Amino acid sequence: MWAAQEVIALINEAKIYKENIKSVFVVNRKIANTAIGRDVCDALATYSTDVLHSTVTQRVIFAESAAAGKAVFELEPHSSAAKEISALVDEILELPS
Repeated sequence: MWAAQEVIALINEAKIYKENIKSVFVVNRKIANTAIGRDVCDALATYSTDVLHSTVTQRVIFAESAAAGKAVFELEPHSSAAKEISALVDEILELPS
């Protein structure tokens, strides 16, 4: 969150070399049902870069799958974590070209 403005500046600089570059914010490691989780989304909405509706919540399964060298879909394909990632992928694929 604190680096958002710097990231936007880097993206704008990159647009000098590749003008069709696309960017969006994705809230990652969101802590569910907390004020800070909601506040991050609200704060990012103040920037000109779009914020995706899909978020990725901080979950133990992400660390466990990384430690196992597997995707969360391999360990718990019907878990909330897998559903979050699927929703994120779907939203990214729906972005305009």
